Amino acid sequence: MGPKIVFLMYHELELPGRPLIQSDPGYVRYILSRESFESEIRWLRQNGWRGLAVGEALRYPEGKSVAITFDDGCETDLIVAAPILKENGFNATFYVTAGFIGNPGYMSPGQLRELHALNFEIGCHSMTHAYLDDLSPADLRREISDAGKKIAEIIGQRVQHFSCPGGRYNAAAIAVAKESGYLSLATSRVHANSTTTYPFRLGRVAILSGTDNAGLERICTGEALARMRWMESARGAARKLLGNALYDRVRGRILRER
Repeated sequence: MGPKIVFLMYHELELPGRPLIQSDPGYVRYILSRESFESEIRWLRQNGWRGLAVGEALRYPEGKSVAITFDDGCETDLIVAAPILKENGFNATFYVTAGFIGNPGYMSPGQLRELHALNFEIGCHSMTHAYLDDLSPADLRREISDAGKKIAEIIGQRVQHFSCPGGRYNAAAIAVAKESGYLSLATSRVHANSTTTYPFRLGRVAILSGTDNAGLERICTGEALARMRWMESARGAARKLLGNALYDRVRGRILRER
């Protein structure tokens, strides 16, 4: 089977005095401060871990490695994450929502080109962040194929890796991703990946605010994943019962009450 690699999933990073893109509790729980992110990356390096882009991780090198991924294409990918990653000798894949490019809080075309010029891998995170398992065939092509082409036009290079908004996908989404020329599709399923993992169902683990270095270690070694999978199964059953829209409303209400 070879080595197993956990793919870490990050989102926007918080800077003092800079408003977040969203204030919804379901979004904010994924936000780390600059200091927290820097502490995590430094801890990984000091403890012998390598940070890889998705394309590198899919070669499954020997040794202690994690894949570093970011979703959405927030401006902090360039102004916060990139310098910290470079300082520690880490690579990463930044999955960009094509339709958000140039919107307030997101990277502009120029910033996206700058991030690409730093030799980070640029992936696609759909056109409008729609849940793929809700879409018609025509909308799937727009969200997956057209989005990748838009990003490719900006950076001047074909986009090879795709991540699913909200981790939602189905067989039709996988088919369109393959037809569009992507080499992988990343989900939010909680599992480590290996040479036996189907590249169009890659697992990833979201790093939440409040994750300390001990918790990060349990995630990277796989120790924490069994419990996280149990919780994921419960959420998946609720989504299947309620549907995406109602599930999100109920989840948002619960998080606000907390």
